[in-house]
Amino acid sequence: MTRFLATFIAIISPCFLSSAAEERNVLWLYLEDVSGWFSCYGDTTIDTPNIDALAASGTRFTRFYTPAGVCSATRSAIVTGMMQTSIGAHNHRSCRPEFRGKSMGEFDENILPPSVVPLPKAFKKAGLWTFNDGAKDDYNFTFDLSEFYDKGPYKSWGPERFISGECLDGIKDGQHFFGQIQLGGGKLRKPEKRVDRSAVPVPPYYPDVEEVREDIAGHYDCLLETDRQVGEIMAKLESSGLKENTVVILFSDHGMKLHRHKQMIYEGGIHMPLIVAGPEIEAGAVRDDLISGIDISAATLALAGLEIPETMEGRNFLAKDYTPRDYVIAARDRCDYTIEKIRAVVTPKYKYLKNYLTDRPYMQPTYKDGWAVTKKFRQMMADGEMNETQLLFFGPDRVPEEFYDLANDPHEINNLATDPAYAEALQRHRDILESWIEETGDKGQAPESDIGLICTLKRWGSKCVNPEYDKVREKQ
Repeated sequence: MTRFLATFIAIISPCFLSSAAEERNVLWLYLEDVSGWFSCYGDTTIDTPNIDALAASGTRFTRFYTPAGVCSATRSAIVTGMMQTSIGAHNHRSCRPEFRGKSMGEFDENILPPSVVPLPKAFKKAGLWTFNDGAKDDYNFTFDLSEFYDKGPYKSWGPERFISGECLDGIKDGQHFFGQIQLGGGKLRKPEKRVDRSAVPVPPYYPDVEEVREDIAGHYDCLLETDRQVGEIMAKLESSGLKENTVVILFSDHGMKLHRHKQMIYEGGIHMPLIVAGPEIEAGAVRDDLISGIDISAATLALAGLEIPETMEGRNFLAKDYTPRDYVIAARDRCDYTIEKIRAVVTPKYKYLKNYLTDRPYMQPTYKDGWAVTKKFRQMMADGEMNETQLLFFGPDRVPEEFYDLANDPHEINNLATDPAYAEALQRHRDILESWIEETGDKGQAPESDIGLICTLKRWGSKCVNPEYDKVREKQ
């Protein structure tokens, strides 16, 4: 601990602080499976004082959208500043030579073009100290961990290695850092039950049943623990003298585990919390403009004094001359063994979703099928116990287009796609998506490769029931 504190003192030496504008530390607090039900975002079910304090000391963003509703696709996009669909990283946990100890043999290797350099690699090459205190290096492209991190990734959740000093053990005098602390968030196992199950709000697209209330309240329990961990991290920054020269960026990869949230690209899956605090970040500010997850990388490079590549799709939303986005895009493709294809366009007022696979319901076979809440949903569907609103997602049919007025319909229930009064606005969003697909070369427009499908069959076996697998079943 003495050596750790001495290192911190060296880091914040006067010569280092004198170049703070060019050489800040940047620390990502990367929340896993966390919907932004924090009190600073207006939630009244729980109090999150530490996250609220972070927001009060910096800027809170109300319209932050992740590129996908699942971890590996979102992480691949955020760490490169490129949409996962632009770099072939859109299918969840693709490009894996092995999966849970099982060799894939020939696999769907995805080599990034030279112009796309993941942030940890860029920072380490530029001489920054890099660390990953958490359980995820979940990227859908080929990479060498030795080129990414000086410390980590550690294969467990939580900030313990940062708090103990292990993450910065070995950092040189005057060297600044880029760090990722991955908090388990919604994946925390058996958090202390602190939230009254009868008091939690249930969105109208879910039936109000015990299983739903248990999962929602359980997520609130996870958020309380996450808030405590954030408090510990900020206390360590304060006590170690690092806070003055460290910009903290807190955000989530996607929403909580329930259906219509995680893996989907409705608001519950991709509309996430984002807080930025630190030197020269406006305190107590709230911004309502649209921010994409890929923008985090561009802003992080700028904060640390590194040049943003011209080819990077992300934008530095912290720049003084920043022009707000007119729209953000999100994409849903294969997740585990469930084959999907959805694209979303979010503008300041509206949201457009294009469903490409209308031959199958939203409730396809999924890794969630063994859960108590899924069994309850399927039983209620079979027994005709769901109302019209709930059947929008849990019913047998799917429409090709969805169009929502988010300002008046935040739950995305009233589909305006067939309303003549919104025909012009709908067409504008169609045009945005069509242009974006062409401009970015959305690789998800092509079917997944045979090798990719074969690898998925090797991972999941008989659970792969989508018709796309039929052509390769005999090849595995």
